[in-house]
Amino acid sequence: MLKPIRGRVHLFGDNIDTDQIYPGRYIELTEPEDIKQHAMEGVDPGFADSVQRGDIIVAGTNFGCGSSREHAVITLKSSGVSAVVAKSFARIFYRNAINQGLTVVEVQSLDQMKLCA
Repeated sequence: MLKPIRGRVHLFGDNIDTDQIYPGRYIELTEPEDIKQHAMEGVDPGFADSVQRGDIIVAGTNFGCGSSREHAVITLKSSGVSAVVAKSFARIFYRNAINQGLTVVEVQSLDQMKLCA
């Protein structure tokens, strides 16, 4: 039996690209404490202030499309995101997430998920 993933959910739509996850203008930053301040800035400017350790991102199709840089995964991990659940992932983001130890789960239908308050 699979172990449930538990945490607060941040819901996003389709085609969330790496520039929305971590804008390229911050590419020179190297410290996780600095990087995490810009997590999801391109789609939710308040995300970095609201995310808590153990939170989960739930998204639609093609999550992590765009550039191949690993900063997108690093910023999510640094900000405390424990997992990303999506209908589908961009291949390079998916591979980077596995390489960086971020749990990624692909589900055919978000209706299959049991979300509890």
